[in-house]
Amino acid sequence: MNDTLAAAGRRRMTSRELVVWRALIDTTAELHRRLAAQLAADSGLSPGDYSVLLALSEAPGRRLRSSELAATIDWERSRLSHHLGRMEKRGLIERAECVTDSRGAEVVLSEDGARTFRAATAPHARAIKQHFGDALSPAQFEALDDILQTLDRHLEATR
Repeated sequence: MNDTLAAAGRRRMTSRELVVWRALIDTTAELHRRLAAQLAADSGLSPGDYSVLLALSEAPGRRLRSSELAATIDWERSRLSHHLGRMEKRGLIERAECVTDSRGAEVVLSEDGARTFRAATAPHARAIKQHFGDALSPAQFEALDDILQTLDRHLEATR
């Protein structure tokens, strides 16, 4: 660990730093709330539905083993299982026997799920632009990118 990180690890956060931290938490929660509401209004999908459909749409053959899907969207397997049951009832996904291993099951993007996902994508992208992209200047995007990369490197180093 370098000296700057070691020194930062020993000191407490300042009042100002804690205010910034709280602003980050509050603002990202509000952003998530607005995007979720807009997604539901535009498509009837929840953010969880969208995450599942996105992962499946990007997967080879539009199918993934449940464990791979859980890892891809960073969900616990039990949460995913319950959510997939609800999505299956709505016709967005199907469950099928694994083509490479008969002991496993795969989650497959249905045709209805693919249509629903495609229809949701453009309005969702517009909502992201409206609530996030339009608020920031190019310089702020660059600064945010630098901050996020720095945080990502820090989290990787402390794993």
